[in-house]
Amino acid sequence: MDKQVKELVTFLNAAHSVYHATALLVKELENAGYTRLEEGESWSLIAGGKYYLTRGGTALISFRVPQGKPAGFMFSASHSDRPTFKVKENGEMTGAYTRLATEKYGGMIMATWLDRPLSIAGRALVETEKGIESRLVDIDRDLLLIPNVAIHMNRTVNDGYKWNPAVDLLPLMGGKNAKGKLDKLLSKAAGGKVLGHDLYLYVRQKASVWGVDNEFISAPALDDLECAWCCTQGYLNAEETDSIPVLCVFDSEEVGSASLQGAASRLLESAVSRICQALSLDKKIMLSHSFMVSADNAHAVHPNHPEYADALNAPVAGGGVVLKFNANQRYCTDGASAAIFRSICQKAGVPVQTYCNRADLPGGSTLGNISLSQVSVLTADIGLAQFAMHSSYETAGVKDVKYLSDAMAVYYSSRLQITHDRYELK
Repeated sequence: MDKQVKELVTFLNAAHSVYHATALLVKELENAGYTRLEEGESWSLIAGGKYYLTRGGTALISFRVPQGKPAGFMFSASHSDRPTFKVKENGEMTGAYTRLATEKYGGMIMATWLDRPLSIAGRALVETEKGIESRLVDIDRDLLLIPNVAIHMNRTVNDGYKWNPAVDLLPLMGGKNAKGKLDKLLSKAAGGKVLGHDLYLYVRQKASVWGVDNEFISAPALDDLECAWCCTQGYLNAEETDSIPVLCVFDSEEVGSASLQGAASRLLESAVSRICQALSLDKKIMLSHSFMVSADNAHAVHPNHPEYADALNAPVAGGGVVLKFNANQRYCTDGASAAIFRSICQKAGVPVQTYCNRADLPGGSTLGNISLSQVSVLTADIGLAQFAMHSSYETAGVKDVKYLSDAMAVYYSSRLQITHDRYELK
């Protein structure tokens, strides 16, 4: 297995919640010598400095200060969350068995969550002598399962069944004597009295590389942890330029980005303002020579249903980084940003594919157009082609891991000069 793919698999197998994914990326940054900044403190930035900040344990922004006078920002934005089920407060439901009360988070393919070993991960807020502390929690064993109804009792299940998340999708935890045991499990895992929590279900199945030539990778949360990880690798491996490289990983994309940690928040705008203030830079001039890569996975042409794809813009898994277009601005790519990103990929030796929705099948949106409402810069929406987006277990192409990592390393090693209608990459 390729080293990069092996490292991605290790990351995916440990990123059991949005909190764990962000913590793992933070650890990579700290291992590379990055210093944590706090939003509630003054920032003192130096030439050559490497920094990061987090918000809520789920959003991450990292940047580097060049040695010379900075000349614009090179942003990337991906997201750390995935469709799943959140555990409700007072979550135990008792009867003949003990089940958990959960709430659907995001738009998932619900049937894929049934008959799979599941568990719980996220954060717990714990009472300590020094105040309330946020701690990562992962019940790292097969704890739950959502059982299907036998076909004998649901004869139409294969004819198009409508799942009710309040009835059909409640996970089974144990027998009737299991009441009260969830709180004990959480207290033990968190190491103290739990005053609050943000806990989510996750699929226990590990990531897998498969296919006759090992050309596919399958895992939970490929959308969008694959892009978040590849952008981070490109960011860490880039050469220094006069630009300020900025890595952004936001939360809440799957529910509209409108949260303290989402792309619709003021997090990025605040960070940009504070960077410019600390370095005595003109924010408007800096942004006029800046670029954003919005990285969120794309739909591959399906092997069994090619008719769902636009015939002329149907990317394949493993075929290269995908530029995403939409006339109604669900994706932000235009002719200029497409040309710039294609130029970057050409320099990196990375193939580029294109995606457009079939004209009569409206697609989803991403965080690019949302982040533009806070920090308005030229933007390209990109992704990696995958199958079964929003399934509990998704599939993409192995070769694309290296393609995006390499493209982002060249991207972050670049400087963009924009003058009227000319775009010069250096």
